[in-house]
Amino acid sequence: MATSSSPRRSRLLTAVLLALLLGAVLSWFLASRQRGDIAAPAAPPPITVTTVQVAQRDVPIYLAGVGTVVATQSVTVKARIDGQLDKIGFEEGQEVSAGQLIAQLDSRSQDAQLAQAVAQKAKDQALLQNARLDLRRYIELIKQNAAPRQTLDTQRALVAQLEAAVQLDEAQVAYARTQLSFTRITAPIGGRVGARLVDPGNIVHAADANGLVVINQIDPISVVFTLPEESFQDINHALHTAARALTVVAYPRGGKQALGQGSLVLLNNQIDTSTGTVQLKGSFPNPRHDLWPGQYVNARLILGERRQALTMPASVVQRGPDGTYAYVVDADDAVRIQPIRLIGIQDDTAIIAEGLSAGQRVVLDGQYKLRPGLRVAETGAPPGAAREPAIQRSAR
Repeated sequence: MATSSSPRRSRLLTAVLLALLLGAVLSWFLASRQRGDIAAPAAPPPITVTTVQVAQRDVPIYLAGVGTVVATQSVTVKARIDGQLDKIGFEEGQEVSAGQLIAQLDSRSQDAQLAQAVAQKAKDQALLQNARLDLRRYIELIKQNAAPRQTLDTQRALVAQLEAAVQLDEAQVAYARTQLSFTRITAPIGGRVGARLVDPGNIVHAADANGLVVINQIDPISVVFTLPEESFQDINHALHTAARALTVVAYPRGGKQALGQGSLVLLNNQIDTSTGTVQLKGSFPNPRHDLWPGQYVNARLILGERRQALTMPASVVQRGPDGTYAYVVDADDAVRIQPIRLIGIQDDTAIIAEGLSAGQRVVLDGQYKLRPGLRVAETGAPPGAAREPAIQRSAR
């Protein structure tokens, strides 16, 4: 019996000694903490991020489409009669005004035709004058019963015939003068001429398809663009409620600097069923010729303005299983997740419907390092973060 109980007492004694030792170490640790001999674990350093403030400003409401710049008017100048081209009255690429000489044809044939018509008129007028004198004589003879009645009737018919001949001559003179005027070809509109299509010395014909030159009116100039048919009701509503013509802004396809601002002049009278789009046209003043016929542009139709909208850069917006949210920085520099609802995003700018208020700090860059409760340190906003936004209208 004494042999079996000896190991049991030894293990019990060992356990008591270990418990006393652990108690002593714990007492020493707690006393040291109270005295400050052992420091508490250091808090993690703040995460460096870029933040911006939610801004409140007026933003335009617009619809965007792709368009083409076209001349307001385009005329192919052609000869209206056949003839030899004597001279050209313009230089290629020149600005011309309406009525300016474009080309001069050889006019000798037309001059001769006009002279012939004038001479024929003078001849018939002389015959008419003599016939009228004879008619007056026959009238006096009839009163004296000195001439037959038939002679008087014949003379009256001759006078009427010659009067008709004179009227025909006047028409021939007018026609000859018109033909002569066609030898002088003038600009029907003001604008810029293109390349010369015929050189002096060539014979031109009224039936020539190409003409002499093309004149394009480029100030003002037009932009034709299309929008989805779903936009028609918004456009129609804006047209009926706006106090003045809707504004159209044209941008280059690869840039954000506006090329020009004009007014909407056409909402086409039908929707293209093959493409599901409606065509629109804007008229633009173009004194510096920033817009050029044939140029592709991005067109924005301004429907109105959203007053005092809450805006922030689009990169602030995060998306998760429960929708969109943003990291908000509180006054103590701790971040938290804030669910938000957006009206729309355009041009790297988001319009906020609810969830944030003006002046709140939100994380612009560095969100991948964050989780709720962490503290952050500001690194400075990148260039361009505070630029003025232009927001596209969302569908109602």
